[in-house]
Amino acid sequence: MAETIVPQTSAAPGARPEILGLAEKIERREAMIGIIGLGYVGMPLALTAANAGFKVLGFDINGPRVAQLNRGESYLHHIASQRLRDAIGSGKLEATSDFARLSEPDAILICVPTPLTKQREPNLSYVVDTGRAIAAKLRPGQLVVLESTTYPGTTTQVLKPILEATGLKSGSDFLLAFSPEREDPGNSDFATATIPKVVGGDGEEALKIADALYAQLVVKTVPVSSPATAEAVKLTENIFRSVNIALMNELKLVYGAMGIDIWEVIEAAKTKPFGFMPFYPGPGLGGHCIPIDPFYLAWKAREHELSTRFIELAGEINTAMPHHVVDRLAEALDRKARMGLNGSSILVLGIAYKKNVDDTRESPALKLIELLEERGASVAFHDPFVATIPRTRKHAALAGRRSIPLDAQSVLSFAVVLIATDHDGVDYALIARHAKLIVDTRNICARSGLVGAHIVKA
Repeated sequence: MAETIVPQTSAAPGARPEILGLAEKIERREAMIGIIGLGYVGMPLALTAANAGFKVLGFDINGPRVAQLNRGESYLHHIASQRLRDAIGSGKLEATSDFARLSEPDAILICVPTPLTKQREPNLSYVVDTGRAIAAKLRPGQLVVLESTTYPGTTTQVLKPILEATGLKSGSDFLLAFSPEREDPGNSDFATATIPKVVGGDGEEALKIADALYAQLVVKTVPVSSPATAEAVKLTENIFRSVNIALMNELKLVYGAMGIDIWEVIEAAKTKPFGFMPFYPGPGLGGHCIPIDPFYLAWKAREHELSTRFIELAGEINTAMPHHVVDRLAEALDRKARMGLNGSSILVLGIAYKKNVDDTRESPALKLIELLEERGASVAFHDPFVATIPRTRKHAALAGRRSIPLDAQSVLSFAVVLIATDHDGVDYALIARHAKLIVDTRNICARSGLVGAHIVKA
């Protein structure tokens, strides 16, 4: 059971008997947990809850995904199918596309996407639609927790009115909370159960009950004073990363102009035992959180007539990185191969947004392909984790392209190998031996002890 610092509180005045009994059901692990959205956040959470002894009903609008999960077949590379089979075989986990069953769970955890619009404004359509689906079946005594990353105020200002339109009231008829997801796919050091969980409730009773639930699932809970505070915690974590990565990306450009290797600088700087935390430059930001979350806060700040110049500048720097990489590649082609980008063949190594995962959401590699082809290059890719590029909102035209084999002959056939993602298990020595030119955005060649005049860092 997780460590918790929540004091015991009495039930809210006028709370229904169903709410009074929910804590006991959670303590006895007799409560059913419903999880809406069975992707990179929802599926690991579902497995964690099932492993903790709860019966879990997972909801997803993707019918084939539901069928695959119920067959015990994982659609996420970093989650073994055996874990699914064990949970399903034990009777603890079931998936469904029937949202009419939302009345069955005692606690409903929402793990749906919160993307940006083309204008970089919050798109809460998935949260709103999910809220309406819950409201259609909401019953007294249920706990509803939003986990999707969003701006402060979403839980109480957007989700709560949808649920209360049923006539049921938060705090007395049902409970409402926010607890931000902290998944890091591919991280072998931390999993859902070993990452502390921040929890903010709409009232004391909601905080107590939501905290009691997560205390059964994770190593430690971190209660905070409100859902808005919990929402701000998540944004702060990701903005911290975005700003520091942007700093390293900017220093990469500055030091590069001076003939100084930014990666060597970082390695030396991180030997200081205090006052420095290493972050690394790259070809741009990817994933569903770090490229998006800063703009959620910037949008919300404008409502209060405040500007977030520092945060938005970091976003601009990171967004510009794919353009810098393409310019650096074109320059390397000109200087080392005496040829232009137009008409050149490029092999992009790595399509996932980070190493050792199959997640392509917001991946800078997709933007790199588009930029290269806009300038007349012919582009193919290899990724051991991504056999086919899935359909994405921003890069729909790339959907269906398939990874090509990586061997000496294929490497030799390209004018340039562009390393966009530094997956483990790739034969970088083979690439270094046979590639005519390598543009390395991750410093993986140097880290692998591979050097040569044909290897250029970008």
